[in-house]
This record gives sequence, C-alpha cells and structure tokens, in this order.
Amino acid sequence: MRTKFDKQLATLKEEMIHMGSMVEQAIEMAISALVKQDTEKAKKTISFFEEIEHKEKELQNMCFQILLSQHPVASDLRMISSAIKMINDMKRIGEQAGEIAEISIYLADEEYIKKLEHLSQMAKETTVMVINSIEAFVRSDVELAEKVIEADDVVDELFVTVKKELIHVIHENPAYGEQATDLLMIAKYFEKIGDHAVNIAEKVIFAITGKQYEEL
Repeated sequence: MRTKFDKQLATLKEEMIHMGSMVEQAIEMAISALVKQDTEKAKKTISFFEEIEHKEKELQNMCFQILLSQHPVASDLRMISSAIKMINDMKRIGEQAGEIAEISIYLADEEYIKKLEHLSQMAKETTVMVINSIEAFVRSDVELAEKVIEADDVVDELFVTVKKELIHVIHENPAYGEQATDLLMIAKYFEKIGDHAVNIAEKVIFAITGKQYEEL
C-alpha cells in the first residue's frame, strides 16, 4: 500500500510541476503582451487560463482520489491537503495573469506614460518565486520555501516604487490619471501573484514540518 501511495504522490508532484510551468508561461505571456502592446498575445493569455482551470480540476480530483483510495497517516494527509491548497493558489496566479492581459488590451492603443521596467522586474521576480515554491514542494525543501517567502519583500518594494512613480506622473500631468490607475492595478496583480507564491511556500513548510512558518 505504501508503495502505491508513493507512486501516486510522485505522479501528483510531476503534474504540479506541469501546472507550475503553465502559470509561469501565463505570467510571461501577460507581461510580454503588456510591454509589446500585443493584443493577440493578451487574448491568448486570457484563453490560456481555461487550460489552467482544467488542470486545476484534474489535480484536485487526483488529490481526492489518493485520499479515498489510501489510508494516509498524519504526515501524508498533511501533504495532500497542502497540495490541494497549493493547486488553488496556482489557479489564482493564472487568473491574475489573465487580468493583467485584459488591462493590456485596453491600453494597447495608448502611448505609455512611463517606462515599464519595474513592472517587468515584478514579473521576473514573481515568476522565480512561483517556480521555486513548486520546486520546494517537489524536493521537500524547507530552505528553498523560506527563500520564496523572503523574496516577497523585493516584490513589495517594487510595488511601492511603481506606486510612487505613478503618483509623481499624475502630479506632473493629471490627464495621465486613468492610465496610471490601470498600471497601478497591474502592479497590484503582480504583488498578489507574489503573495500566492508565498502561500504555496508556507504550505510546503507546513506539509513537511507540521508547523506554520511563523512557528519555526
């Protein structure tokens, strides 16, 4: 029975890596569509979320089947229940990438009021956080999960930077207020993606240690 559970868990981890790659791709598509003002890529990003949703349902079912077919001990139960929550966080990341893409369609015909380097940096940092959070689960790596949580400070600082820059732009020209609000919303979505990566990392720590991150 234990061998069967281990095989099922290994398969689940492989599929979670796949879903992690999908949300990574969604983030990359979203920021590319924004920077290049590519409405077709933005539309593909939005459509891609349907595939992520399908994958989420598939993995949730896989988790429930493992629980129903096995008699997991406490540590196994903790691992699977944590995986269920991680999968939901990954879906939310895909959803937020789609929200960014929707805004980029709205802004596609406008000249940007500022350079988007800090938004691009937020996309890069959050992508790494997502990748590492899933890798931490697959490798049962508490240290890597802790690094993901610590990396959120960088994303938060970038959000504050973007916010300050946009406030300055509005002070210089109030007519830029509408686009500034849209760009700030995009920054907020990236901040939320970082938060979801932190959620995943915290669940990894709980799954492995049985303790909340704050208790370590």
